[in-house]
Amino acid sequence: MVKDNYIVDVGEPVLVTGSSGFIGRRVVENLILRGFNKVRCLVRETSDIEPLKKVINSYDANDRIEIVRGNLFSKDECKKITEKIKVIFHLAAGTRTKSFSEAFLNSVVTTRNLIEAVIHHSCIRRFVNVSSFSVYTNIKKKTGKILDEACPVEDSPETRAEAYCYGKVKQDELVMEYGKKMGLPYVIVRPGTVYGPGKNFIPGRVGIDSFGIFLHFGGSNPLPLTYVENCAEAIVLSGLVPGIEGEVFNIVDDNLPTSREFLWLYKKHVDRLKSIYVPKPLGLLFCILWEKFAKWSQGQLPPAFSYREWAAYWKKTQYSNRKIKQRLGWQPKVTTSEGLEKFFAYCSQIKKK
Repeated sequence: MVKDNYIVDVGEPVLVTGSSGFIGRRVVENLILRGFNKVRCLVRETSDIEPLKKVINSYDANDRIEIVRGNLFSKDECKKITEKIKVIFHLAAGTRTKSFSEAFLNSVVTTRNLIEAVIHHSCIRRFVNVSSFSVYTNIKKKTGKILDEACPVEDSPETRAEAYCYGKVKQDELVMEYGKKMGLPYVIVRPGTVYGPGKNFIPGRVGIDSFGIFLHFGGSNPLPLTYVENCAEAIVLSGLVPGIEGEVFNIVDDNLPTSREFLWLYKKHVDRLKSIYVPKPLGLLFCILWEKFAKWSQGQLPPAFSYREWAAYWKKTQYSNRKIKQRLGWQPKVTTSEGLEKFFAYCSQIKKK
């Protein structure tokens, strides 16, 4: 049930963008479980909404949920979509794009249109922007130190060979700018690696399989995992708890496994793939040399690896969830051991098909 001190009542309208996605439909489910009865779900024209419908039907909540197909590139559609909305959970983003221009369009331009629409209506109480751990830089942070919300983000994201990181950095900057100049009541949440049934993958922080064999770069590094239901819970709370405007919250679970432990469990339960462990000095040298040759080749060799990528993903780092626990009262309901068991069972089923 919704607590009395939350900033919205269950009968007030809220909006979830990207609601048909892996995390988005769990956010919708969390809102249903909390009793919200005016949830507007924005999906792209081309989105597969069957998984979302399955969630809604499982709770017999069709009369409480409105599915709207729309385009955030249209300012007029944004105004229609956001009319009377009190809280927005903004998950829509270009997650698979390889182009920096596309990342900017899908993460920044669409967010700007959405924000300007809610400012036009003057009724928004909270704008929750779902960002990513990818925005952080570890270049100046000492090996093994804690990464938390006070750590710096990339100041030159265009130098990372990752369009998604660029788009998310610029999106966060935009949201903060509207908060400062226009009084937008925002909260930014940055999930770590979100996993669970419905997503079959090995996190890039563990390693890569681009060369025909899995190269294990992560070693003893902790993985900043968050189980999808735990992540959705944190996102919803960030839209409801009062007194946190302008704050940033990282989302990671407790008792995080190391990269080595994750890979061992994956091999045990899913696929006994062949892998080679790449020691950290060698991995760092590989990324530096790749970066130098990419520059020398003048674009013939794609800048897929660099010192910045190595620092962001494979430099040993500890992770903290203290702030989100203290300020939002969040606790991961699914333990890491339970989450990994469910995840690997799902991956194993997919592998057998």
